[in-house]
This record gives sequence, C-alpha cells and structure tokens, in this order.
Amino acid sequence: MNLWQEFINDPVIFISFTGLALVIGLCLFYAGYFLYKTSHAE
Repeated sequence: MNLWQEFINDPVIFISFTGLALVIGLCLFYAGYFLYKTSHAE
C-alpha cells in the first residue's frame, strides 16, 4: 500500500493534513510576528 497514493486519494486525510498544515503555518507566522514586535518595541 503506497502511503502517498492513499494520501492523495482519500479526501478526509488530505483535508485533515492540509488544515493541520495551515494552522501550524499560522501559528509559526504569529509567533514570529509577536517576537518581532516585542523585540522592536520602545
């Protein structure tokens, strides 16, 4: 059983991991944004 083929063909797995990647990406963006703003605050 090819894991990549299963990932592409099953919409539940695809949407779940895509949503998870989006949430983790947003978390990383806002963590970096927060650290940037706090280090450049007066």
